[in-house]
Amino acid sequence: MSDIASRVKAIIVDKLGVDETEVVPESHQELVLKVVSFAADFLKIPQTKECSISFVSSERIREINRDFRNIDKVTDVISFALDDDDDDFASMQSIMEEDDSFVTSIGDIFISLDRAKEQADDYGHSLERELGFLALHGFLHLNGYDHQTEEEEAEMTGLQQEILDAYGLTRNDG
Repeated sequence: MSDIASRVKAIIVDKLGVDETEVVPESHQELVLKVVSFAADFLKIPQTKECSISFVSSERIREINRDFRNIDKVTDVISFALDDDDDDFASMQSIMEEDDSFVTSIGDIFISLDRAKEQADDYGHSLERELGFLALHGFLHLNGYDHQTEEEEAEMTGLQQEILDAYGLTRNDG
């Protein structure tokens, strides 16, 4: 992987032992890494922050959704931000303040490749655009953005569009 991947790790995950993802092409992995890296720069996130991105099957993301969110259905993307209210995080604060090169993880993003393919077809745009959108959506969640209220949704949707447009990944790609 390129230097762009230094802040984001992409992992192919399939707990069931069957490669339902058909192995995400390296070009798609690179695209996701570039979009998230671009978003990190756009949001001025310190280079000492990183996250992991996993591509999973629909069945695996359903398990994750069921086990961690008590929602027994397939979804397209799930993100888990590390809890900065956690005592372990608080104890690392002094280390991070003393060493500005100390790298910390902000969390994990899981993307269902199956759902990404379905949604790209449904929306009439490229798989690349859908993967970029889903990775960005998860990344924004890791950085405190949400869509629980109309105001939050408007802010997050606008920011997603602004970043994707600036990157050059539009809905017209298809």
